[in-house]
Amino acid sequence: MYAVVEISGKQFKVKEKQSIIVDKLNKGQGENIDLHNVYLIDDGKNVTVGTPTVSNVSVKAKVLGHQKGDKVVVFKKKRRKGFATKNGHRQQYTHLLIEKINSISIDTESTSDAKVEEFQSISSDLKQKQVDQPDSDVTDSLSKEKEKSSNDS
Repeated sequence: MYAVVEISGKQFKVKEKQSIIVDKLNKGQGENIDLHNVYLIDDGKNVTVGTPTVSNVSVKAKVLGHQKGDKVVVFKKKRRKGFATKNGHRQQYTHLLIEKINSISIDTESTSDAKVEEFQSISSDLKQKQVDQPDSDVTDSLSKEKEKSSNDS
């Protein structure tokens, strides 16, 4: 089972018992986090894609700690001007452990059958309306063609 979740504006594919490193979150070490922005969930049998998110699904994660990334050097230079600056920083990250993917299973077969029946009833109603009331543009063009053919004779 896996899910695609949004954490700090970025999307991650996560599984249970997986540890991931994300941009720094304002949570302390050992705190639990509920992630509700789940875009996709796959339970091995069914894949559910949200519009834009899947409802009734959350991912529980635990903060394992905070750490710093590698140093990034920012060097700027303008040639022949005597200008050079060297700056750098270390990005801060949060280490998360995905504990559980919670989902409320819905009987997809019954909901899909209901949607199919609803679609079929709507389409049959539309077909009946088209048969009862033909398009006025089509009838106008047919009558004009008949007039032309009768005038030519």
